[in-house]
Amino acid sequence: MNKLTKFLIVIIIIVIIISLYTYLGVEERILKHFYPMRYSEYVYDCASNNDIDPLLIFAVIKTESNFKEKTVSRSGAVGLMQLMENTAEEQAKKNNLQYTKEKLYEPEYNIKLGTEYFASLLKIYDNNYILAFAAYNAGIGNVNNWIDTGKINKDGSDFENIPFKETNMYVRKIIRNYKIYKKITNKI
Repeated sequence: MNKLTKFLIVIIIIVIIISLYTYLGVEERILKHFYPMRYSEYVYDCASNNDIDPLLIFAVIKTESNFKEKTVSRSGAVGLMQLMENTAEEQAKKNNLQYTKEKLYEPEYNIKLGTEYFASLLKIYDNNYILAFAAYNAGIGNVNNWIDTGKINKDGSDFENIPFKETNMYVRKIIRNYKIYKKITNKI
């Protein structure tokens, strides 16, 4: 076989592989494996109660804990949505719920408090989920300061200018995760 024939065979094989990959939905299956929608009954219920796209909540959970309900961060954030104790306690009081740190490990409880908190951030930032994501990670005070000092725009369109590297990467990651969830649920 000459070089041209070998080249054409390789091209044909690549085209066949790509066609099968697309036709058989391999990409979607792979994405669904790595981007699960666990605890969907709680996510959909809490998102609906707060008029939030549930895919935003799945993106938060994926980014924060990768669906590991017993996880605790270096800073002490707990559970699926990685809630700090003071934030969780405040949300529990607002919702007339009993608060204990142990309850933060329960998926339903953690998702309820986390979704309520995220909903409050969306209200503060006029439903701008980019700014709400930044505040979820860095706090309202930091985000307000960045806006007030002109480090980021009030609409969050220049989120790449977020000065905290961790928050900057967090926002990028969570936006990517949200887009993937939209893709695998055909809501793009």
